[in-house]
Amino acid sequence: MSEQMQTPEKKPIVLSGIQPSGLITIGNYLGAVKNWSEIQEKYNCLFMIANLHATTVRQDPAALRRNTLEGYAMLLACGIDPERSIVFIQSQNPHHAELMWALNCFTQFGELSRMTQFKDKSAKYSDNINAGLFTYPVLMAADILLYQANLVPVGADQNQHVELARDIVKRVNGIMGNVFTEPECLFPKAGAKIMSLNDPTKKMSKSDPNPKGYVAVLDPRDTIIKKFKSAVTDSGSGIYRADDKAGISNLMTIYSAFTGKTDEQIVAEFEGKGYGDFKVAVGEVVADAVAPVQSRFNELMADKAYLEKCYTEGAEKAMRISRRTRDKVYKKMGFTL
Repeated sequence: MSEQMQTPEKKPIVLSGIQPSGLITIGNYLGAVKNWSEIQEKYNCLFMIANLHATTVRQDPAALRRNTLEGYAMLLACGIDPERSIVFIQSQNPHHAELMWALNCFTQFGELSRMTQFKDKSAKYSDNINAGLFTYPVLMAADILLYQANLVPVGADQNQHVELARDIVKRVNGIMGNVFTEPECLFPKAGAKIMSLNDPTKKMSKSDPNPKGYVAVLDPRDTIIKKFKSAVTDSGSGIYRADDKAGISNLMTIYSAFTGKTDEQIVAEFEGKGYGDFKVAVGEVVADAVAPVQSRFNELMADKAYLEKCYTEGAEKAMRISRRTRDKVYKKMGFTL
């Protein structure tokens, strides 16, 4: 991969990461990880388990280590190939933290104070508003800029962070010359936003206090179908998309995402059938789709030596690339290497 990044092809470089939260919902899978596996041919990709970012919230060390390994295994199980992409654990590359310090000195306090997620998380974790929570967008910028990434797959809630990274690039390049590539957002395909099964007006989230609201990729088949059977629907009848049918519309989005069928095809398929039939069908489609992911995940977790080999080699490849950027910035800043 590191050699490919220097070939005449000059494929755009993509960098993205996911925090080791302990589970991945079908919303995460459809909105991010599944798309990552599909872009490996088109781009030179780096994917990381962002365990440094996870520590802005208090973590149990043993749980964080376990979740990091499981998160890494999940990326591979979802189709990310360590032979085609660089797949690594963020904390194993010290260049992320080193570049973050340099970028801190080019980032304004006012810029960070306007970050929407800082405001949201400060309200949610009011007893632990730490400096890391305030400055983690700078770490995110360092993640991106270390590898001179051209594109960053993001959802709408992360767009602000990429914009901050672009502002930092302009500021640093204006002062020190052409140091960084200015990244752009790579937005997921339309229809990837999956809403809660319990409250279809809210995005599906693994932090939902009601487990019926989300479906985890590793949920057992019976659990998946049971959750869809209990999904909130709407008054009336008929399987079709409408503004006043948020529940059915969400189920149609999920069914379409896993089957590739259009709304018209779904309406025709379930003409004359009730909500109950449709909910069971969606549950079965989802359970069938995640079954091979679950099987591969279990195989990988049973082979810890292979996982260690993959993430160790991934970190080495990542560092070979990031060292060039770190060294260039440090020299321009006057640091002794």
